[in-house]
Amino acid sequence: MTLAIPDTAEIVVRASHVPGPPQGRWDYAAYTALPDAGGFRYEVIEGVLYMAPAPTPEHENIAALVAARLVTVVEDAELGRVFTSPDIDAGVHVLRPDAVVVLAANQGIITDRRLIGPPDLVVEIASPSTAAYDRDEEGGKRAAYARIGVPEYWILDPATRTISLFVREGDAYRELGPFAGDDQLPSRVLPSLTTPARRFFPR
Repeated sequence: MTLAIPDTAEIVVRASHVPGPPQGRWDYAAYTALPDAGGFRYEVIEGVLYMAPAPTPEHENIAALVAARLVTVVEDAELGRVFTSPDIDAGVHVLRPDAVVVLAANQGIITDRRLIGPPDLVVEIASPSTAAYDRDEEGGKRAAYARIGVPEYWILDPATRTISLFVREGDAYRELGPFAGDDQLPSRVLPSLTTPARRFFPR
């Protein structure tokens, strides 16, 4: 069953109150015309505009750690590039993950303002306000990333200090994990990754 997201600003919501196209018809052009978000973050899934609360300081700290670890593995080894909070333009989907990896072979998706098409790896940091939206395999971000063809998807859970790794098989994801502590992530996109799961969280 598709997740029902109520109209409250404390969790991810369908932003039906925002001026713009009818729900179901939002695209990147309409998304970029949005007024100042007032601290909220917007995304589009299947043409529907969603709004999420602003990230917390803890969330931003973990995002910085994730980026630092990925830069060491990816950019320092000249395997590709790492981006934090980029816009991904995929037609009826406009997504803004916490971090992504674009391998060298896929660099053509990078433009001055956004990524056009799926990166090789997407990372989301779950919070009480976004966890259901991040994991929903029918109407949320898990479903959207699978539909646009992202090969690998990680969800970091700060509350449990665990990482769930999803690999795309067919048109959907298979979940691996959770991984914690000294576990190494069995990444297919980054097979050289040896960073233990705990290093993606604050000490």
